[in-house]
Order: sequence, then structure tokens, then C-alpha cells
Amino acid sequence: MLGAELAEAPPVVTSPRLSWRALAESARAQLSTNLERVFLWSPVAFGLGAAGYLEAPAEPSVWILAGVVLALTAAWWTARRWTATPALIVPLSLLAFGAAGGLAAKVRSDRVAAPLMGGERVVRRVEGFVIDVVSPGAGGTRLLIAPAAISGLSPEATPRRIRVTIGENETPAPGQAVRLKAMLGQPPPPAAPGSYDFARDAWFDSIGGVGFVIGDIAAARLDPPPLRLRISMAVNAFRWGLAQRILTRMGPSSGGIGAAMVTGHEAWISEDQTEAMRASGLAHILSISGLHMAIVGGFVFAAVRLGVAAWPWLALRAPGKKIAASAGLIAVLGYLVISGAPPPAERAGITASVAFLAILFDRRAITLHGLALAALLILALKPETAGEPGFQMSFAATAALVALAESWPQPVKEISTPWWIRWPQAAMTWLAASVAASLVAGLATAPFAMQHFNRVAVWGLPANLAVAPLSSFVIMPFLAIGTLLEPFGLGAPFLAIAGWGVDGMVGIANGFADAHGAQRIVASAPPQVLVVAFLGLMILCLWRGSLRWIGAPMAVAVALWPRPAPPDAWIANDGATAAVRSGDAAVLLRTDAKRFGAELWARRRGLEPATWSLYTCDKRICAPAVGAPVGLSLAWSRRTPDAETLAGLCVQSEVVVIRGSAPERVPPLCAETVLLTAEDFARGGAAELYRRPDGWRIVWAQPLRGDRPWSRLLTPAVTSAR
Repeated sequence: MLGAELAEAPPVVTSPRLSWRALAESARAQLSTNLERVFLWSPVAFGLGAAGYLEAPAEPSVWILAGVVLALTAAWWTARRWTATPALIVPLSLLAFGAAGGLAAKVRSDRVAAPLMGGERVVRRVEGFVIDVVSPGAGGTRLLIAPAAISGLSPEATPRRIRVTIGENETPAPGQAVRLKAMLGQPPPPAAPGSYDFARDAWFDSIGGVGFVIGDIAAARLDPPPLRLRISMAVNAFRWGLAQRILTRMGPSSGGIGAAMVTGHEAWISEDQTEAMRASGLAHILSISGLHMAIVGGFVFAAVRLGVAAWPWLALRAPGKKIAASAGLIAVLGYLVISGAPPPAERAGITASVAFLAILFDRRAITLHGLALAALLILALKPETAGEPGFQMSFAATAALVALAESWPQPVKEISTPWWIRWPQAAMTWLAASVAASLVAGLATAPFAMQHFNRVAVWGLPANLAVAPLSSFVIMPFLAIGTLLEPFGLGAPFLAIAGWGVDGMVGIANGFADAHGAQRIVASAPPQVLVVAFLGLMILCLWRGSLRWIGAPMAVAVALWPRPAPPDAWIANDGATAAVRSGDAAVLLRTDAKRFGAELWARRRGLEPATWSLYTCDKRICAPAVGAPVGLSLAWSRRTPDAETLAGLCVQSEVVVIRGSAPERVPPLCAETVLLTAEDFARGGAAELYRRPDGWRIVWAQPLRGDRPWSRLLTPAVTSAR
């Protein structure tokens, strides 16, 4: 009877008031729990403050920034002193960290300030020391040079560093004193309005001039450079020699990638290999980063710990885990030196060092607190990394992986389980962990890849899963052993095995790159959308509790945000070339000039660079043919066209671009035509044109850069040319 009565009883309906009260209690409990994790948000606030400095429209005063930091710090201290509520203390602390990030970036910018070359590119004679062979550009191998003298420039106006593309010349080794002629100028501005500012990177690297070598490179006799420069060049010379030995041992097909993964030198990687790695989502393997540091440091740690355990006398008397952590720390620091310490390797080295130091001090090696400390160290040393895609992607991926590791269920250790049961279980666990790690890292980096590189590798997840065993168990361990033994002439067999692994990796990359729809081009979203996505990722990774899922729709903002209509035309920053939109394609007027800038603009706007053209070009002029989507003519010679030629261009065009100076007299037939000349590009840089019912709207790149040290167009300070 009692069961029947219970069965017939109506269900209990919870009132809305109780539901909202329960939700409020849950939110209050989660907030209380996460107040203990506020330190995890300090690098986020610090990085946003540094990024705010980088994107500011005008250069802020260091004293104003310092005053803001002191005021916020004092307010935070006062709030803690008088036991204010966490609702006030936490925002004040994060605001103080944000202001400190902006101040650190300003101090760093002032500290690295160095002379910049001004005016147009001109041919100059250069004498200086080769510091390093840096990553190749579109024109080939590039050298980083510390100039001792540059013709036409006074010592005070001589840049601290210059970077030149050497063309067909034989590559001089780091440390050599050279004499050369080069077409040099100021570091290039953005290729399109709002796109990545290459000159900003050059500013923080103290590179004041870039260009390309004309003629041969000769040896020079110069006074010895400063001690610090000599040490840097000696390390780079060792790296260069080691890279050449790795190339010789492994052969040209795999040696270029092997040398890049050990020393950071990418001079021998073919374009086909690079494109296949990009299309398959494996390009991150070519850049020394967290993956390489983790494999090398983890391999050394595991090998040393196994060696200690295999020696009973030592295992009973010494802390094997700490000895292994010390060896891993030494390996990471050594790898950092051999790699040339590029920014990704520096970030990964600091993160790995923090993990090994945690073991030495009896702390958990992999925690979000350790990651937060590493990120703060990186940002404090080089705040400009907050604006670099590499740092954004590596920090997001690492945070996602550490959050995954913290929430991953720990398996129960079984006792006396037969091997035919234990091994398949371990294999399944490893496979599940690999799939989860690759998926989480890919999702965490996807917003930044879309925004900065406008590429989506459709088959990136299976490609990374297929390559993971090769890179983790074959390529990196045998590269590490071979590199360690190569100075003694014993590295050949190990490097050969690593070469087989590299060949297998390239084969996998080619297979996925050739698959249907391997890549998709995605237009960049408005800049503020990436901040929303980043904050959403951080909420997912750092918040503890069900409210973390609030970050999910924010994290996919870059993918879902509606894109504005793309521009109808683009013009290079010097007026030397242009491209127009035709449907989803970007049609280049000059297919043989400045393709890098045109293709960069096309991808950023979600357009596919066309292999065909609707414009006819001769040695000086490009004009629209029948069916051209935009009536745009381009006089790309530096010589201003005569009045008759200019009038003819205006008759058949809506927009006429003149690379040379403005004509003294504009023909009457050009009265209704948009006429852009060298003076316009000198002031505005690259341009995007939008067709409107009332005419053309032009967006220039230079005003969007603001008035910053790296964005000022300078007039060169000269002495008599030599």
C-alpha cells in the first residue's frame, strides 16, 4: 500500500526561486574556490597590459605608466591592509599586473632603442660582422650583421643590426668579417592595413635596416668587436658548423629538417617540404618549441632516472628523481644554447626549467601555477612576446594541456597483472591520451592560427597523431644522442636512424597535404575578437567549476564572428604592385613582383591568390583588359608617365596608381579618376580600396600603426658618401 501511494504521488516541482538560489549558491562557492587561483590570472593580465602598450595609437609616458602602477599597487595594499572583500582586492591586483605589463613593455622598448635607416632604399657599402644565419625569407638565405660602418651614415646614425638577403652568394659563417654592397632601407611596414607589423619585431631586435646584397660578399679586416658580440658569434659559429655536419651525416633530403630541429637553422629545408608541413598541420615541428624541449628534457630525465634505478648502490643512497631532474635541466639549457635561443625556444626552455626546478624543490612538475610563473618570467624579460603569434599559441596550448593533465583521471595501479593484459591497457591509455592532447592543443591554437596565418589544416589532428610516435621515440631522441656524440665522430648511426624518422615524417606530411581539402583559407576577424577568444580559452583552462563553460562560446569567437566585406583592391606600400578581388580570388596585376605581400593580403581577407590575370602589362604599365573586376591601372616604373600616357590610363580606369612622383600637371581627363602617387604611399603605406555608391573609400596602413618608435617614417641622417 505504501509503495502504491508513493507511486501515485505527484512529482515535486522545484520553484524557480529555489533554482535561482541554488545557482547563486553554486556560483558563490565556485567564486570562493577560484579566489585561491587568482595567481593563475596574473600572466593573463600582465600580457594584456603589454599587448595594450604594443597596440596603443601613441607612445605613452613611462612616468605616467609608473604612476599608474604605483597607484594601483598602493590601492591593492590598502585594501588588503583593511581586510576589504575579495571582490575589491582581486580586481585591483589584476589591474596592477596589467599596468605593470604596459610599463615593462615601455621600459623594454626604450632599452632596445637603436638607430633606424630612413628614406627610400639605396645602395650602400657595408662592413661588419656576421652574427648569425637567420631563417630564410622569400628571397632566400639571410644574414644578421653587426655593421661597423655603412656608407653615407654617421656612426651615430648607423643601425646596431641589419638583416640582408644574400641571393646566390655563398653563405659566410657566423663570426666572419665581411664587406658587401646592399640595397638597404628601413624595416618594412605592414603589407596591408591592420596586418602584422614586421617593423615592430625588428625594433625589439634592434634591427635598423633590411635589404638584399648586390654583387659578391668579400672578407674584410676589422677591429675586434666587443666581448659580448664575440661570444655570441662563437656560439653561432659552433651551431652553424654542427648544422653542416648534421646535414652531411643525414643527407640533403632529411638533413635540412634535422639541422633545423637541432640548431634552428632552416636554410636547407626545401620549399616543397615547408609547404607540405604547413598544409598537413605539422609546421610547428620545424620550429624549436615546447615539443622539442619536452622530448629532449623528458628523454634525458627518463634515461638518467632509469640509470640510477639500475644501479642499486646509487639508488639506495641518492635521490634518483632529483638527479634526473638536474640532468634534464642541464639538457634543456644546453639545447637552448645550441638552438640559438630563438623566442619559441626561450619560452619553452623557461617553462621546462620551471618544471625541473619544481622537482628539485619537491613540488609538482606540471601545474598551472608553474606555467603561470614561467609565463610571468617570459613576459617580464621580453614583454613584446605578448603580441607575437608564437607566444600566444604556445601559451594557450600549454595551458590547455596542463589543464587537461590536471583533470585527467589517474588510473588505478594494478598488482601482478599479466603482461598480455597490462600492455594492451597501457597502449590504449597512451592512444587515448595522445588523441586528447592533440585535439586539445589543436583547438587551443586554432583561433590564433586563423587570425594570424589564415590557414586551417583540415587533417592536422590525424597527421599529428601519425607523427607523434616518430617524433617522440625516433627523431628527437636519436637526434639528441647523435648530436651529443657527433663532436667525437660517433654520431653517424644515430643520426642515420633519425634521418629515417624524418623521411617517414615527410612522407606522412606529403600524404596528408595531398589529401582532398587539406587546407582552408579563413579571413581574419576584427582584432578585438581574438582577445575575446583568448579570454574564453583562459576561462576554460583556469576556472574550476561548471561556470568554466561560459568560456566555450567565447573561445570560438574567431571562427564564428561575421567577417566584413573584403576590399575590392589592394596596393603595395610603395605602389609597385596591386591586386584586385574577383569573387573569392585575388587577381595580381604583376605576378612576378612582391608576391609575398599580395598573397599575405589575399589570405588575410579570405581570398585565394589567382593563377590567372585580367590585366595586360608591359615593361612599365599594367592596364585592365576586358572583364577586369576593377578598372585599375598601374604605372610601376619609378619614372612618372608623360601627360599623354597618363591621360590614356585615366580614360580606361577608375583608379590609376603611379609609383613615381605626382605629375606637375594632371590632365583634365583624370579629373574623375582616383590618382595615387608616390607621395601618397610615402605618407600612407599600403592601401585597401572599397567601392562605394558615392565613390572609393581608401584605408591606409600607416595611420592604423599610430605614432610609435617603429612606425615613424624617417629622413636619413647622412654624412658624405664613401
